[in-house]
Amino acid sequence: MNEWLLIAAMTVLTFTPRYLPFVMAGKVKIPPILESALTFVPIAVLTSIITQSSLIREGELALYLANHHLLAVLAAFVTALINRRLFVIVTVGLAAFLMAKWLL
Repeated sequence: MNEWLLIAAMTVLTFTPRYLPFVMAGKVKIPPILESALTFVPIAVLTSIITQSSLIREGELALYLANHHLLAVLAAFVTALINRRLFVIVTVGLAAFLMAKWLL
C-alpha cells in the first residue's frame, strides 16, 4: 500500500508543475521588463553548460592547450564573431574539436 501512495504522490508532484503553465497561460500577464529579462535565460543556461564542459576536466580547471574542448570552443567563438551563421559556427567547432583530438 505504501508503494502505491508513493507512486500517486510522485505522479501528482511531477504532473502539477508541467500542467500549471498551460492552465495559467492566458490568465497571467507578465510585465514587459520581466518578459525582456526572460529572453536571456536560454543564453545564460547554454553559456554555463558550455563553460563548465569545456573548462573543467576531471574536477580541475583545464586552461592548457591539450584541452581539445577548449580549443574547439575558442575556434567556434572566433567564428561566431566573424560569421553569424549557426551551421558554420557548429561546423568549425566540430572540425576544430576533431582536429585537436586527432593531433593532440
